[in-house]
Amino acid sequence: MFSFLTGISKNKFFIYSVLLAYTFFFWLMLKITLQYIPIKTDAAFLAIKQSYIHLTHYRIAFFVHVFSAIFVLLAGFTQFSKKIRVKFPVIHKHLGWLYVIVTLFLAGPSGFIIGVYANGGISSKIAFCLLSILWILFTALALLKITKKQVLSHRKWMIRSFALALSAITLRAWKYILVALFHPKPMDVYQIVAWLGWTLNLVIAEIIILNQFKNESKTTL
Repeated sequence: MFSFLTGISKNKFFIYSVLLAYTFFFWLMLKITLQYIPIKTDAAFLAIKQSYIHLTHYRIAFFVHVFSAIFVLLAGFTQFSKKIRVKFPVIHKHLGWLYVIVTLFLAGPSGFIIGVYANGGISSKIAFCLLSILWILFTALALLKITKKQVLSHRKWMIRSFALALSAITLRAWKYILVALFHPKPMDVYQIVAWLGWTLNLVIAEIIILNQFKNESKTTL
């Protein structure tokens, strides 16, 4: 095991670590999704949303979001593989379209509807609704830029878009961390992760963009 680690570069070790971590969290998200199959209106998270589940638009939005978001996480992650982008451009293109279509027409809008009924009061509602709006906007800008052949700008907006998509994972991770360390009240946790789950992602995204594209030619954002 030690000889294997010393035989790979730090860069590859980092990539392997990211792949392993993402695979683990994707598996957890898949397990959450599978809890609602067959369609159940009282499973998992819906157990605390019984005051809204009778609303047809909320019920539809919830299941659309749950079942579509898993495809966003899968397709989105592949978009940042240089090997796929260079060696398999057709796969990159098709999975990119899957990400864009699902985000713009399914996961994004349904997330906004769910956000209107979020737990934690007006603060949480604003956080989740703003998250959905920015996610849709950034994804639309990424699509616009690639249609204009502005590849670098397209990549920047895709990084921002996927950073918001990852909030599905990071908000849950922050929830576990906060509960383990500080044992706050449930609604306090919800209000904190509603913002922390995606704002920090955007900060990291901007750092990645600054580092990755600092030597690239400037493009219009």
